Amino acid sequence: MVRAILFGIFLFVACGTAAFAQQTWIQVEAHPTLRSAEERARSYAQAFDEIVGYRLPGGWYALALGPYTSSEQADLLRRELRRSRIIPGDSYLTDGQEYRAQFWPVGAQAGVAPAPTTPEVPEALPAEPVIQAEPEETFENPRQARASERALSREDRRDLQTALQWFGYYSAAIDGSFGRGTRASMSRWQEANGFDVTGILTTKQRAALLASYDAALASLGLNPVIERKAGIEITLPTGLVEFDRYDYPFAQFSPKGDSGVQVLLISQAGDEATLGGLYEIMQTLEIVPVEGDRRKRADSFTLRGVSDEVQSYSYAKLGGGYVKGFSLVYPPAKAPEMERVIAIMQDSFTTREGSLEATDSDEDAQSVDLLAGLELRKPKIARSGFYVDASGSVVTVASAVQSCERITLDDSFEAELSVSTNGLALLKPKEQLVPLGYARFAPNPGRLRSAVAVAGYSFEGALSAPSMTFGTLQDLQGLSGDTRVKRLEIGTLPGDIGGPVIDDTGAVSGILTAENEESRSLPEGTAFAVKSTEIASFLIENGVTATPSAGGGTLATEDLALAAGDMTVLVSCW
Repeated sequence: MVRAILFGIFLFVACGTAAFAQQTWIQVEAHPTLRSAEERARSYAQAFDEIVGYRLPGGWYALALGPYTSSEQADLLRRELRRSRIIPGDSYLTDGQEYRAQFWPVGAQAGVAPAPTTPEVPEALPAEPVIQAEPEETFENPRQARASERALSREDRRDLQTALQWFGYYSAAIDGSFGRGTRASMSRWQEANGFDVTGILTTKQRAALLASYDAALASLGLNPVIERKAGIEITLPTGLVEFDRYDYPFAQFSPKGDSGVQVLLISQAGDEATLGGLYEIMQTLEIVPVEGDRRKRADSFTLRGVSDEVQSYSYAKLGGGYVKGFSLVYPPAKAPEMERVIAIMQDSFTTREGSLEATDSDEDAQSVDLLAGLELRKPKIARSGFYVDASGSVVTVASAVQSCERITLDDSFEAELSVSTNGLALLKPKEQLVPLGYARFAPNPGRLRSAVAVAGYSFEGALSAPSMTFGTLQDLQGLSGDTRVKRLEIGTLPGDIGGPVIDDTGAVSGILTAENEESRSLPEGTAFAVKSTEIASFLIENGVTATPSAGGGTLATEDLALAAGDMTVLVSCW
């Protein structure tokens, strides 16, 4: 048993009372449970008389050496003990301000520190330390470490591989076989923790690795959960989430405290079409950012979402007439540990008979902006536009697509801004589209007092098809004499902006603009449109053919609405 440690440094501990102020401890370990802390304190006590233990805020337990009156001498001692592998490499000095009730030695008076001592440090350190006999498990050379390793069961070996994998040092199979990959991971762990790199863990190193792993698991609270209503068994980080409610098809687990972590268990009866529908719907949720890997198979899918604000992983599979799975949502800062949680959730995921029903929902959480109580991803702005050729080119107003990270057409197709000038914008779809119809342009702006109609997504996508609004052409120029625009008397909404202005033959005679002349407050029903001749010039200058109208008679209202609906498109700026 070691009572005198290294180079003639003797540590004397006297009983008594002393304030914590101006004292120094060497904190060597911290544990999440009292039991594990006491076990480690008992081991340290075989080598040190001065090992003490205190409760910490947050429910953890600290093990320390001291107290000492000289922080400089305590630091010298700490460095020598670390160099000799007697205490962990991450041991540090502390003034003990966080120490609460004392739990070790057993029977110590709570909140009272031992009297401080001053370590006697020689002026010069000898070249070779004089070490008294140590327990074999504390100082093992590689031969001794390998011998003690042979006594491990296969389950013990798997546990070590699992711990190495958790901390990112090991990525191969958990098979209990210590091959080249396991040895390399042990070397990396030793190097990262300040030990001699041998590729063979000593008894003490194995204990330290497993203790760190146990502490990590304890902080996450990984526990098996049987969700009987959803028919799912899975291991969840119950230290970070807690059950909240059912909102078909999800059992929702909300963040515990400020963890920022969320879990959804997916459960519904269905078939391949149900799985495909869920795959599409989940990509409209805020918790599934646009960036990230997507993989869809006939009987399963995975979705990864990555943004600066949130990351998520979703998995679902079809089996036995049910679609079941889970989503893990977390802050980007937690990504490394959540990757390991995902693997544990995936491995433990098991389905049972039964599923959630459509009646399993929170009626108070229903909203057009929510899906099962979850916020739908919404664009910054949604306006209208219309197809101008057979390849799916779209014209809209420039104000609809300013400062967009992403542009979509009808919430389904990605588009990019080709050119923006004079208040107009030309969009090109990223994939080839074949629209049902596209604009034919009227040769003139129309007759004064003639009937006009505007087709547009008046309610910014709340309805699945454009609306028709009817009015009259009031003037062939703006209020200040601008001949590029014409003035309409019509009751439009912001979502209509960018939509086509159509005459009674179905020809496009203009585009509804957002411009309010001189920013004045004008009478209700006053609107402006850029003339068709200006739009045609803009398109031709940018390599798009502006197809002229063939003329013809007046169309019935339903035919006019059909023609306008085929060419009008929802333009969303994200």
